[in-house]
Amino acid sequence: MKKNINIRNIILAFALILGLTSCKKWLDVNVDKDNPNNKSVLLENRLPWIQHFYMYSAGVSNFRAAAQAGVYYSNSGNTNSVTTTWKPVAALTTTPYQTFFVATSSNITDMYDLAKSKGAYHYMAAANVFHALGFMQMLDLYGEMPYTDATYGNPSPKYDKGRAIYNGCMAKLNEAISLFSKTQETGAPALTPGDMMHKGSVDKWIKLCWGLKARYMLKLSKKSDLYNADSVLYCLSKGPQSNADNAILPGLNNSMVVDYLIGDPIVTNGNFNYAAYGSNQRISQFHYNLLTNMRGSAVVDPRMSKIVPAMMTNVKLGSDGKVQSYDWTRSIGVDSYGPATRLLKSTATSIALPVYATANTNITYAIANATDRATFIADLTAKGKTFTTSGNNVTVTYRAGSMYINSTNYVLAGDTAYVNLRSNAIATSGNPAQPQNDVNWYSSVPAYTAGVVGSTGSFQTRPVSDFEVLTYHEMCFIEAEVQMRKGATGAAYTAYRKGVEAHINMMQTKLTEWQGVYGTTNPDMKPMNPTDITLYLASAAVAQNSGELSMRDIMLQKYVAMGCSIENWNDMRRFNYSAGNIGSFGVVYPGYDRGPLFTGNAELIGTSKTDPKYWMRRWRLPATLELQYNTTNVLAVNPHANQLYIWSMPVWWDCATDQEYESYLK
Repeated sequence: MKKNINIRNIILAFALILGLTSCKKWLDVNVDKDNPNNKSVLLENRLPWIQHFYMYSAGVSNFRAAAQAGVYYSNSGNTNSVTTTWKPVAALTTTPYQTFFVATSSNITDMYDLAKSKGAYHYMAAANVFHALGFMQMLDLYGEMPYTDATYGNPSPKYDKGRAIYNGCMAKLNEAISLFSKTQETGAPALTPGDMMHKGSVDKWIKLCWGLKARYMLKLSKKSDLYNADSVLYCLSKGPQSNADNAILPGLNNSMVVDYLIGDPIVTNGNFNYAAYGSNQRISQFHYNLLTNMRGSAVVDPRMSKIVPAMMTNVKLGSDGKVQSYDWTRSIGVDSYGPATRLLKSTATSIALPVYATANTNITYAIANATDRATFIADLTAKGKTFTTSGNNVTVTYRAGSMYINSTNYVLAGDTAYVNLRSNAIATSGNPAQPQNDVNWYSSVPAYTAGVVGSTGSFQTRPVSDFEVLTYHEMCFIEAEVQMRKGATGAAYTAYRKGVEAHINMMQTKLTEWQGVYGTTNPDMKPMNPTDITLYLASAAVAQNSGELSMRDIMLQKYVAMGCSIENWNDMRRFNYSAGNIGSFGVVYPGYDRGPLFTGNAELIGTSKTDPKYWMRRWRLPATLELQYNTTNVLAVNPHANQLYIWSMPVWWDCATDQEYESYLK
């Protein structure tokens, strides 16, 4: 690490935030505001900012890891390098590392020590929870990390191996359970005023600890000497038992204030800040297929219209320039794993963003290839577009009020079919007139004025979405997997069904909450049709009995439910992606493989699916923060850390034995 920044720097930066409403109680961060210092920060004001910056670090990790797992496509060069070309770039890896170490981990240690001095056992326990969450995330991403020497201000900390980091995180959770179970000392601050996540419910914090233990124990599924199914099930029995126990951090859209470190809104959902702040991200074909054809059923999931964004099409404007009539058109998925026909016609990052037509606009496309020209014309005709032809040229009239691609390249003209995931917060819309209760994306101020929506956004990634730290549906899917590994198919099936239903119910509860606030402007924020839910659960998209249940069914439903989460990438690594060589479970993630735009031969050096190094296994460390400033300590524990092929080297929990893991470090 280049540096650790203490909480006093954060204090000064947040002095301007006093105008916030929902978070005001957490913002008077110092007893003496004129002389802020590390000792005067109230515990109940320190914890919310740790939760905030953890959410930010976890949000970018969730998004980029989910992109690696095929949830999203991005035409941003950094993220596209793991969604499409599989030639990962160095710039992808810095932000999660920096935001955790600079803004979170150093302050966790301070909060723990201060809480200990006051007998505030519940704050000590909360510090331990975020310690485990953050460092396990670092292990998942980077493998070897500064750990035992990481949080005490040393600018060049030594590195620890994976087992030490894993054991340390589990020990922190064990201590947290003990601390949460204690009565705080007289005069110690209560947890409630500082707790954005559970509002002071110690019972829910304890369930979170047990649930995290179950999640982390599951990572050891390749290790016959460490994986213990009954231990995982025991932890699950003490973890979340319903959606009421979900550990979530709230997302808000009530502030223009941005944080000092990154410059993003301070109150929005952490996933939003990367997956839906800009206009580069779209649903992948791999993800889309699971929502429209799970188990080859051709059944559309009722969650699909809440996850896959839509835009207004066939817009007609009235004499006042406002939308008079329109259709909603749902996005299709971007194919980068299969034939990738559209991308191969141009480049890996070429999916184009539409603009709004303020007046009738003519675009002329010169299409020399007769077959391509005929296909283009047939598509225009099917869509009822106005056009003329002259030789190789096709001139299309885009009506005022429509969204179109402002390019004469005919290959890009159909890219309006790929609706981006963008959602707007008042701090980022650039449109002062857009109110808090409208989080749609509009491509321009004229589009907003006319009322033409460019994207409805996606359930997990709006600024007002809940940030899911740990959920009951994840616990159900973990139980289903563990029972399946034990051969207890009946118990596995029960847990599988509970997982699917729990996720649908969680979404429905949130959509019902949103309806009264956002439903007038965004149909995708209204509840699902209950009949559609009933029909889906009884359809061929969902296994109907234990005899037909497979591990693939469990993991693909978990994939849909987890969505924008690092856990999908973790699960894929545990099952070796689509290699089909884990136990007798077969191919768990069919269709996930290197696509035709693959160029990552220097990074992923395996030559067959069953070779671990064929797949993305970890991230390379941040080039400046560690590979330049802390080189000696990095290479002391892993001499390959600065090589490009480090991307294909498994982390500790992704190896069957310690001997295998050590072989990668030689």
